[in-house]
Amino acid sequence: MDRIDSMRLFVRIVERGSFAQAARDLNVPRPTVTHAIQKLETELGVRLLERTTRNVQPTRDGAIYRERCIRLLADFDELENAFRDSEPRGPLRVDMQGTMARFFIMPALPSFVARYPQIGLNLSEGDRMVDLIREGVDCVVRAGTLPDSSLIGRRIGMFEQITLASPSYIERYGLPASAEHLEGHRMVGYSASATGQAYPLEFERDGQSIQVSLPSDVLVRGAEIYTAAGLAGLGLIQVPRYRVAHQLASGHFLPVLADWTVPPMEASVLYTQNRQLAPRVRVFIDWLTQVFQSEATDSKS
Repeated sequence: MDRIDSMRLFVRIVERGSFAQAARDLNVPRPTVTHAIQKLETELGVRLLERTTRNVQPTRDGAIYRERCIRLLADFDELENAFRDSEPRGPLRVDMQGTMARFFIMPALPSFVARYPQIGLNLSEGDRMVDLIREGVDCVVRAGTLPDSSLIGRRIGMFEQITLASPSYIERYGLPASAEHLEGHRMVGYSASATGQAYPLEFERDGQSIQVSLPSDVLVRGAEIYTAAGLAGLGLIQVPRYRVAHQLASGHFLPVLADWTVPPMEASVLYTQNRQLAPRVRVFIDWLTQVFQSEATDSKS
């Protein structure tokens, strides 16, 4: 039994929780199963499975190894299928920024599922930097300026941003007159993951660009609570227009400093650069790009 077969066997044992069930599923003699796992553990130098009289469970190392096996086996299958002109298949793990997922990706996702039924999606929501290889994630979708990293970043969209305040904030602090004169005003601080410090407010007009850091009563990290803090009157905020269209229409947010524009926010997908992009990842990234380009076109029409 070669390493690929041993990996398939190990994954099936974990799925079934039984050596005997895995042996029957794969039509392999039971002694061969036991010998293959023992050899695999010896070669790796770790214990992969905890065996009891009732079931079999992966150890911590075994759970990590299983995740990597699933990805490697999917890549191997895709490599073979590439010469058979077959559809992309296998598990696809994606970590997405929450508001973009809610507004754009999830509503369009049924079209991707219908087009690629052999791809098994595993989606999570987050806004932190992910170790793609260690955590077994294929790609991440993020908003904002990309940090320096070893990952490949592909821009998939640009979103108009605006400066906002709630009516309660304006009642308390007054309407800002100019981005150059914001003394006495406050902002909701959005924490940078790298430094823990709040991002400054950014303004542009007539080729002039300025950054303004104001006092903050609250420092947040997360798009939803950032917007919620603005609604609560805790300070000025700068967000993509799409995210607050409903609150603008209802008057719960009011635009301020409209003669000063805010740099647009980028949307990007990031993935590793140390190997050939798997077909299942490539088609998802291409689909994402189409989704965001379509949204940009719709917003202009």
